[in-house]
Amino acid sequence: MLVVRPLNPDDFDGWLPLWTGYLEFYETQLDADITRHTFERLLDESVNMFGALALNDEGKAIGMVNWLTHPGTWSRGDYVYLEDLFVSADARGSGAGRALIAHVQAWAEAAGATKVYWLTADSNKTAQQLYDRMATKTGFIHYQIDK
Repeated sequence: MLVVRPLNPDDFDGWLPLWTGYLEFYETQLDADITRHTFERLLDESVNMFGALALNDEGKAIGMVNWLTHPGTWSRGDYVYLEDLFVSADARGSGAGRALIAHVQAWAEAAGATKVYWLTADSNKTAQQLYDRMATKTGFIHYQIDK
């Protein structure tokens, strides 16, 4: 049975291959210290960043999701930005992606957030099939300035 649960300090070794797979999918590399810092912030209760793992029947981590909260100008409640979502190639189609998004959605509702949102690459058509069933495509285009 698939289980989704919050990250805990002992999860680094299970989270790391998923994080690495996510970065490889987006053709990105980060220094090991940034990866470690990210994991630590996901566990730090003073930071509005959170993470969860999807575990298969054997307790192996097969998917991960990381999210953060922030205030919004159009609402009294916070928004939840689902920043990172990844399911291992051998577990795709298992329902892990749907379960991870549902976990964030339930967390957001319990926290009083007014919306959950995320971005994906235009080329990520497989994931978009799931996203189109779970959320509304807004039509916004993403811009960014790197510093």
